[in-house]
Amino acid sequence: MKRGCLAALGLICWGVDARADDDLHISGSMRARFEAIEGQARAGANASDQLASLRTAVKVQWNHGPIELVGEIYDARAWNANPGTPLSANDVNVLEPLQAYVRADLGSVFGKGSKTTIQAGRMMAMIGSRRLISSDDYGNSPNSFSGAIATTKLKGGFTSTLLYLMPNLRLPDDGVSLRDNRFALDRQNVNVALSGGLLAHQRKGSPVLSEISFIHFGERDAPGHPTKDRSLNNVGLRAGYDPRPAHWDGGFEAIYQWGTTSASTAPNAATLSVSATFARAYLGYSWAGKWKPHVLAEFDRASGDGPSATYGHFDTLFGFRRGDLAASSLYNAVGRANIVSPGLRVEVTPSARLDAFVGWRGLWLADSHDSFSTTGVRDATGRSGTFAGHQFETRMRWWVKPKRLRFEFDGTYLARGRFLETAPNGRRGDTRYVSFNLTGFF
Repeated sequence: MKRGCLAALGLICWGVDARADDDLHISGSMRARFEAIEGQARAGANASDQLASLRTAVKVQWNHGPIELVGEIYDARAWNANPGTPLSANDVNVLEPLQAYVRADLGSVFGKGSKTTIQAGRMMAMIGSRRLISSDDYGNSPNSFSGAIATTKLKGGFTSTLLYLMPNLRLPDDGVSLRDNRFALDRQNVNVALSGGLLAHQRKGSPVLSEISFIHFGERDAPGHPTKDRSLNNVGLRAGYDPRPAHWDGGFEAIYQWGTTSASTAPNAATLSVSATFARAYLGYSWAGKWKPHVLAEFDRASGDGPSATYGHFDTLFGFRRGDLAASSLYNAVGRANIVSPGLRVEVTPSARLDAFVGWRGLWLADSHDSFSTTGVRDATGRSGTFAGHQFETRMRWWVKPKRLRFEFDGTYLARGRFLETAPNGRRGDTRYVSFNLTGFF
């Protein structure tokens, strides 16, 4: 597959020279980020840390009739990390062809008014609500997958999506290599795969969306990469009403997850039955004023693992987190796992060049015996309670030069509750996180 990706990139360049009348687009971006954290909430990481990172992306798109070829190279690097920095392949991935795919427009093969496209190769993917499969942009190195996606739009606003995707194994993945920004091509991991589909409905011009989905995730051990041999089925229901000026909006999503997983990555680990759930509900209102204020009340719950024989820790797989819960990178404390969280957010867009939001979330554990969300902080006895704290966050984005240069500030304050302070591997004191980002586009 590595050779295939490079061959696809070469084919794109060959196509550019071969036909001067074809549609060629070359674009890219470069993002510089500095982030710092005090009072880290995650177990096993530096209490205080700073990280500088740079992400460069160059994308080539070539269209010829119903065929589109796309190649994109990401170069993600980070500096100032030490062995206590929670650095991962989400932060560093040097000179990697994250995308190299062909997309074909098959037209109305399923009847008049239909449109079918097939995309195959290596790609970033945003599937449905993106809470199970996503290539999150906040992280320095987004997820990439190898496989195929077939999408069919039908009359009446129906859209079906079928997929088979193998998450690419990002390399290198050891701490020394990551801190040195060493190069290694990612590998297609044939032992891990996502398959399934979605059926969505939204009439043209309507703000109402409904969706049903089924996604299966399976994995097994590969040489040098033991796994928990997860076999997880996910059935989801989603409905939503898009924001519009002077109107209410809202929606919900529910996912039931079942299957099997091993208790650990050890070869002889016990196999556990899985039964886990996720639910999200939200209600908002948009005003028609100059600043376009939007107020959103939201509630998220993802189950945790208790003392019963059934494994109940919800697994968000490759889902995004920044849009719903909190920043990843150095913070990365709040995700879609063992959490009960009501929230309130106020968003404003004073101009085409400026947008911002402020938000609050209360944080509780769904199960007191499991680790809280993605912190790794745990009290197996359940005696530390379920209150994890209050999270306050803000984001401001400003186009210094429209479409060319954008500044972004992110800030998060976590006032820790009893659980995060008194659990055996918890810490006292609050968490403060900031990141400054400057992105240039070309």
